[in-house]
Amino acid sequence: MTATHDVPLRFPFGEEEALTLNPAYAAIRDTPGLTRVRMPYGAPAWLVTRYADARFVLGDRRFVPAAADNADEPRMAEYHRSGGILMSSPENHARLRALVAKAFTMRRVEGLRPRVAELATGLIDGMRAAGPPADLVADYALPIPVAVICEFLGVPADDRERFRGWTEAVTALGGLTAADYERNFTELREYMAALIDNHRSAPRDDLMTALIEARDVGDKLTEPELVELCISILVAGHDTSVSQIANFVYALLDQRGAWQRLVTEPGLVPAAVEELMRFIPLIATASFPRYPTEDVTVGDVLVRAGEPVLVAVGAANRDGLRFGSPDELVFDRPANHHLGFGHGAHHCLGAALARLELQEALSALVRELPGLRLAGDPAWKSEMLVRGPGSMPIAW
Repeated sequence: MTATHDVPLRFPFGEEEALTLNPAYAAIRDTPGLTRVRMPYGAPAWLVTRYADARFVLGDRRFVPAAADNADEPRMAEYHRSGGILMSSPENHARLRALVAKAFTMRRVEGLRPRVAELATGLIDGMRAAGPPADLVADYALPIPVAVICEFLGVPADDRERFRGWTEAVTALGGLTAADYERNFTELREYMAALIDNHRSAPRDDLMTALIEARDVGDKLTEPELVELCISILVAGHDTSVSQIANFVYALLDQRGAWQRLVTEPGLVPAAVEELMRFIPLIATASFPRYPTEDVTVGDVLVRAGEPVLVAVGAANRDGLRFGSPDELVFDRPANHHLGFGHGAHHCLGAALARLELQEALSALVRELPGLRLAGDPAWKSEMLVRGPGSMPIAW
């Protein structure tokens, strides 16, 4: 079997409101074969929308994140975005991942739970003291992950506004020129390099110091790798969690009875986090293509070596062949093996930390603000890699 369309379809398929998933994904998912698509820039690609195919591509080591011939990868913007550790070669990715994984142990992450719970409760106390309405994003969703990753990595929390602006610039899907993107990324690189130098002169008990020791003592990192790795941890360590806390609340309030069920059954929060990770199409488009190093059959389609493959995780997580009632929140869903944290060699390294933050943030809200409601329409971010509201007015 070959492509379902002779001429590649324009991708993404169109604007999506709030957390909706474009109906085109469902239509393609229910059509045999794979679909050829073309993003605004770069080569055409295969689009994967079914769960089984997505899990296969993400888990098979024959699919790598960069083409051997430096092909023009499919992308939303004119410029080429730095993928950091995500886009490194399999050998380098395994080496860098192993260094960071030593810090992201389950025991160390669980040790942060009391601190995250304290942060969440304190922020809710502050919102109640100020009185409604509050902005769930600025007053709650943003401060928790930022404080945690700053303490974990060793970044001054006072610099939050600076690196938040850089994060938004380097994760934008559009709206920037190549010069704007490069300027922001250069500033972020220079900031991180200076912070690393500061840690060298005054070591601390944090991840950055541990990575510096791996560089300076163990010679396991080059200096550019050290800077890029710290940037990747900083950006990934807060950006998605900020959006997901707000997305979770919106989805729970939007689906009839979902919020109230958690209020009456707070023990369901861990399962609800997993279900919300499945349900919410967090990534605005299918980014970071994978390239097979040899001819590989995906489903019934032969994908030639070097042809880019885009995985639409949001669509795969709504595949009715894998999940019953895929468009509904089902908290007691059995064996919820969603792809919200990825799969295979590139499974999210900070998944345990993200789960902890999301669990504690949601638990505190359902416990302390059971009457939580929207106090206006959220202002949704646009042209960003990660979907979510930029602001969300709430009352209680």
